Amino acid sequence: MKLIIVGATGLVGKEIIKILEKKNINKIKQIFFVATKKNIGKEIFFKNKKHHIVSIETAILKKPDFALFSAGSETALKYSKQFINAGTKIIDNSSAFRMDPNIKLIVPEVNGETLSQKDKIIANPNCSTTQLVMALCPIYKKHKIKRIVVSTYQAVVGTGKNALNQLEKEELNQTVVTPAYEKKIHRNIIPKCDDFNTDGYTKEEQKIIDETNKILNSNIKITATAVRTPTIGGHGESVNVEFENKTSVREISNLLQQQKGLVFLTNNKYATPKDTKGEDDVFVSRLRKDSSIENGINMWIVADPLRKGAATNTVQILEKLISLKN
Repeated sequence: MKLIIVGATGLVGKEIIKILEKKNINKIKQIFFVATKKNIGKEIFFKNKKHHIVSIETAILKKPDFALFSAGSETALKYSKQFINAGTKIIDNSSAFRMDPNIKLIVPEVNGETLSQKDKIIANPNCSTTQLVMALCPIYKKHKIKRIVVSTYQAVVGTGKNALNQLEKEELNQTVVTPAYEKKIHRNIIPKCDDFNTDGYTKEEQKIIDETNKILNSNIKITATAVRTPTIGGHGESVNVEFENKTSVREISNLLQQQKGLVFLTNNKYATPKDTKGEDDVFVSRLRKDSSIENGINMWIVADPLRKGAATNTVQILEKLISLKN
């Protein structure tokens, strides 16, 4: 099997490489790494073997079985058709295909069973959406959800290298030449993730709403506020869920403990963004009844956006697709 990683030098690309080395997927016989033109020819070590970064055009000529894209929407839209024509299946981390009704938006533990050999492009959800649906999935299967209120506390790694650079420069009181954010992020929080839409919501907030409904195949009423924080570990989410019918904290607790890929913390234990850095699981804690309404709960969800929010989920989708070929 031939595998291509597009965006191999980015934050997500590097995590994909780490996970692939750890997973040791035996069917991968050849692997190629693609990055921007300035990186072509540079070395990447994979399983103690030296590889040279190639252009995306060269990668297409290799006719790979799978291509893992972490290079943004523009690149995905520009080259996806050429890869498909070469017989390649694409797993894309950008927002390019997420809301396309003909393309599946996949979190393996939630809706991985819907994948088939006919799928040519599979979309990876927004990192905030992924950890949210991981916690909602076991609950949604048993109870009709009326409304969800989500407030996110998102690490700068979700924006990319430029944002990390801004945070580091500001910490050292150095000049930031090309800031990722219009306001300072060091010792600050910014109630704006991505650009504003005409209705006042940001694109990030709308992604959470639309993608969650697509994955759960529902019309749940959802509202979201996405906030950027000066952290580099995981994304945190404060989530309020209102149900149509009566339930209990004990029942929800039991459902969460059964969800694969999720760690549920009890007895007032909780996870912070720093705790989840480099972890593949989603962590849920602070589950409690919402005393302001009849049928509601609150919970705190944290996960590493570079791992389960992107790279881990991508590799899990790859594993699912490989298993379909057996």
